[in-house]
Amino acid sequence: MSLSKKLAAEFIGTSWLVLGGCGSAVLAAAFPDVGIGFLGVSLAFGLTVLTMAFAIGHISGCHLNPAVSLGLWAGGRFSATELGYYILAQVAGGILGAGVLYLIATGKAGFEIGGFASNGYGEHSPGGYSLAAALTTEVVLTFMFLIIILGATDKRAPQGFAPIAIGLGLTLIHLISIPVTNTSVNPARSTAVAIFAGDWAISQLWLFWVAPIAGAIIAGFVYRWLEAEDAA
Repeated sequence: MSLSKKLAAEFIGTSWLVLGGCGSAVLAAAFPDVGIGFLGVSLAFGLTVLTMAFAIGHISGCHLNPAVSLGLWAGGRFSATELGYYILAQVAGGILGAGVLYLIATGKAGFEIGGFASNGYGEHSPGGYSLAAALTTEVVLTFMFLIIILGATDKRAPQGFAPIAIGLGLTLIHLISIPVTNTSVNPARSTAVAIFAGDWAISQLWLFWVAPIAGAIIAGFVYRWLEAEDAA
């Protein structure tokens, strides 16, 4: 598959992740009487990845996330020569998804942008969790996300079920961490909505690049050790 097609797939897929996941939070979670709540938002993020994994997994690998691309590189599953291109496509796709969501959301009279599904810590954490708690959460949960991805896509794993495991894994991650950071584990997702949320979200954005990338790279090296055949 040509690089241009892979990048187009990553652009479309990341756009869908932000529109579907963040859109569920901005448009549906707080809707009077029938809001979908944390559970609904968690499912929405999981479903975006599950649906795109089936749709574009065979084209680009369906990373949709700079941390995932870096974790796959660390795990020996992805070429360093394509890393930068993938990350740019993911961030650009995320921004498009957030832009479409902004256009939809501002179509309602009286809409206030608020946090716009951004990630934060301290006073901007949904549950008031500290910087240290947010950092720990994002590193550990991105680590586990990559372990799930690397394990589910291992050639020795049952074939055809990886999208389900990965989608459910992301759902579980959101169920754990929405109260702490509003769940990132994805720098492209965090960047996309922070641009529209404004100053506070942008000022805290560094954590949602550093922590997911650190967790993902550690997981890549750990899984490479786990999957290595033991010497006879």
